[in-house]
Amino acid sequence: MKDRYCVSLEKDNLVFSAAHFITFNKNVCEQLHGHNYRVKCKVFGPLDENGYVVDFIALRDALTAIIAMLDHRMLLPTKHPLISVKQEDDEIVVRFEKKRWVFPREDCVLLDIENTTAELLAWHIGHQLIETLKTKVTTDVKRIEVAVDENRGQWAVVELPF
Repeated sequence: MKDRYCVSLEKDNLVFSAAHFITFNKNVCEQLHGHNYRVKCKVFGPLDENGYVVDFIALRDALTAIIAMLDHRMLLPTKHPLISVKQEDDEIVVRFEKKRWVFPREDCVLLDIENTTAELLAWHIGHQLIETLKTKVTTDVKRIEVAVDENRGQWAVVELPF
C-alpha cells in the first residue's frame, strides 16, 4: 500500500459571524438568528516535488478569502423549494409562508443551496475552496473535507472529491 497524506488546517482566525434561519419538517421556520461559525479543512493527496500535499499558505489564504465573503452577512438559500429570495432594487425580499423579510442587498450572500444548515454551508465552502485550489495546486489532490462549527462543538463535515 502506498503512503497516504493529508494536510489539516484549523486556526483561530478561520471564523465568520453571520445571520440565517433554516426550515425543517417542511413548514417549520426558525427565527432569524446568528452564529460565530468556525471552519476547518483537510486536503488529501500525494506529495509533490516539494514534499507538499498542498502549500499551507495557499490553503489558508484561499479559505480565509472564502469565509470573509460570508462574514457579517445574512446568509440566504436560493434553491429552497418554499423560500422565495428576490432582488428588488437594492433590497432582497425573502418570503416563507406568511413571513416576509427585507434586507439591504449589500448585507446578503445568496447561496446556491437549499437551506443554510451547517452541512450545506460546509458544502458551499468546500466547492468554493475546490474552485480556488484548482488554479493554485500542482499536485494530484484526491479529496477535501470541510467542517463548519456553528456552536462550539457542533460540527458538520462534508467530504468532496477534488
